[in-house]
Amino acid sequence: MALLKSLIEYQRYAVLAAVTVLAIVSVCCLPFSVWFWVPAVIFGALVLVGIHDLRQTRHSILRNYPVSGHIRFILESFRPEIRQYMIESDHDELPFSRQSRGLVYQRAKGVEDKRPFGTIENVYASGYAWLTHSVAPTVIPDKDFRVRVGSSQCKQPYDASLYNISAMSFGSLSGNAILALNKGAKKGGFAHDTGEGSISRYHRQGGGDLIYQVASGYFGCRNDDGTFSPEKFAETAADPQVKMIEVKLSQGAKPGHGGMLPAAKITEEIAEARGIPMGIDCVSPSAHRTFSTPKGLMEFIAQLRDLSGGKPVGFKLCIGHRREFMCIVKAMLSTGILPDFIVVDGKEGGTGAAPVEFANRVGMPMHEGLTFVHNALRGAGIRNEIKIGAAGKIVSAFDIAQVLALGADWCNAARGFMFALGCIQAQSCHTNKCPVGIATQDPVRQRAVDVGDKSDRVARFHHNTLHALAEITGAAGLSDPRNFMPYHFMFRQKDNEFLDGNEMYPYLPEGFLVSGPEIPELSDWHSRWDRASAETFAPSEIPFGPFKRRDMVHST
Repeated sequence: MALLKSLIEYQRYAVLAAVTVLAIVSVCCLPFSVWFWVPAVIFGALVLVGIHDLRQTRHSILRNYPVSGHIRFILESFRPEIRQYMIESDHDELPFSRQSRGLVYQRAKGVEDKRPFGTIENVYASGYAWLTHSVAPTVIPDKDFRVRVGSSQCKQPYDASLYNISAMSFGSLSGNAILALNKGAKKGGFAHDTGEGSISRYHRQGGGDLIYQVASGYFGCRNDDGTFSPEKFAETAADPQVKMIEVKLSQGAKPGHGGMLPAAKITEEIAEARGIPMGIDCVSPSAHRTFSTPKGLMEFIAQLRDLSGGKPVGFKLCIGHRREFMCIVKAMLSTGILPDFIVVDGKEGGTGAAPVEFANRVGMPMHEGLTFVHNALRGAGIRNEIKIGAAGKIVSAFDIAQVLALGADWCNAARGFMFALGCIQAQSCHTNKCPVGIATQDPVRQRAVDVGDKSDRVARFHHNTLHALAEITGAAGLSDPRNFMPYHFMFRQKDNEFLDGNEMYPYLPEGFLVSGPEIPELSDWHSRWDRASAETFAPSEIPFGPFKRRDMVHST
């Protein structure tokens, strides 16, 4: 009985014991056949692995399960692929559902994207949204939908497509991926945001329209000490490919978080694009050093617009403290300087790598952030001067139509166009081991991206998505997708209740923050506006204890 208990207790070493025996047997059989050297080497190597497992102190599971414990790590290494291909349903959004990815793949390849037998959505579940259609649908022949970006202070406005490639840096993506995206943008007539990594040789080789992003590292326009260089910016912005300039304040997936590219990962091509030295860690600070106040941001925007020869200049952010955005709006009014556009990034936005806490719990989701920005500008009476872009999991025509209704003038997508390139959502972007060669600097892996074929897919995905947008626009009885309003959409709250879009995401009155009497129903907006300052982002007061809303104060 004691022997049986011992065998059960130490069975975890059975695999190591077995390979040891097999190694010894293989060596003993060598006199009979030289081919026994093959199993002798294999089992001998496994014995050495097992001995190492027993001696190492880093992994407890390997100390207790030598050799066999590696199976756990092997399975874990391709768990996302196993789940994606064998376990997840069409609706599991981790972060994009199979249905969403499949739609992009089909439209990028130009194959059948229709579905038989009816919807697989649970139309009676909370959170379901739908578009209301008209009994008098229209047909829209011209599907090249565009919006003019450029306020009255802009000398070179840009007619942007309603659907463009969002910010993804060279360095995060491979050279072939950047080139394929940019060539696709050239073929399809839409814009490609450079991301904070500046303009690389692959952007220039592609020849597509660029949105040059200026972030806290000032890559492509920095001095040796990392500060902003007006001269280098002017030189970069003068490139005819550059159509707009975007100041990045924050990114949806990791707002308020900086980053660092280790020296070991900096190639000569990355150093060339960013204007940084080799052999030194490249730091992206969490905040800009050129400005620190709302007015300072507006003055920086005016400076960039002047240095670029009057090209559209705006900023991108994920909404955090709503009062701080109102500080920026107040700075617009006090300085008279207006950005040409604002890109609202949702916290559901993508990234190459982000701390889990930031990716999951920091920042406002795009629909709420977009609605807030739209209404804050309406409240200040300047909405018509400033265009709004929206970004965050926008891959279908319905996604585009919905955010246009909530106040956006155009949309950006990053991961949608990555899917068009062939991304399989392996979620290994930060490992430099992207299985399809998109998010890697490995020259062997990135050979998998055939630039000619993938650029065609990028252009085709854009074309087919706008074609679908035209179809649902016509189904709603409209002549242009920019005419979508919140009331064209319905949102289910509970199993038997739904709200009109005007109830969920209302358009607030023009100028209500700056003219006329206060509206009691909008007391929160007035209170936040009163606490905002154009001079500083710091709060004028820090409430302690229960926060008293303005309407509560008035009633006492």
